[in-house]
Amino acid sequence: MTVILRHRTGPLATLFINQEPVPAIIGAGGIRGDKSEGDHATPLGFLPFRHVFYRADRVSRPATALRVEALAPNDGWCDDPAHRDYNRQITLPHPARHETLWREDNCYDLCVVLGWNDDPVIPHRGSAIFLHLPPASGATEGCIALTEPLLRRLIASPAQGIEVRAD
Repeated sequence: MTVILRHRTGPLATLFINQEPVPAIIGAGGIRGDKSEGDHATPLGFLPFRHVFYRADRVSRPATALRVEALAPNDGWCDDPAHRDYNRQITLPHPARHETLWREDNCYDLCVVLGWNDDPVIPHRGSAIFLHLPPASGATEGCIALTEPLLRRLIASPAQGIEVRAD
């Protein structure tokens, strides 16, 4: 299965699943090959699917061959480039700067961790790049967002990741 993301304008993008176009939302900073922490850009390149998080109190467990983990209120992700846990899932409370995965909004009710800056982790290269549900703001902080039906369809498929292109 081929999954390609192409940038349209601003935070709007088109995800092609076997050449079928579906709407997607990306980072407010567009697509960048030189992704860095805090630039609000979606990284250029192949982003493999790592595993899935979901809020069991809000949505049903997704059907997927990927590893699936129900989120808990103490789940977080370290986005502090100076800390040894940078770009890794953490347990809260945590001493470094971090993002809480158990959110008030619905963005991470269904969320796929994408392989970006994780093998090896390089400080300041960007963290917490996910495939998640659309934010109310209309742009992500560098992630890719799809509606829940499209996200479920994608992770139920044999796709291994998303090829992000700037063309």
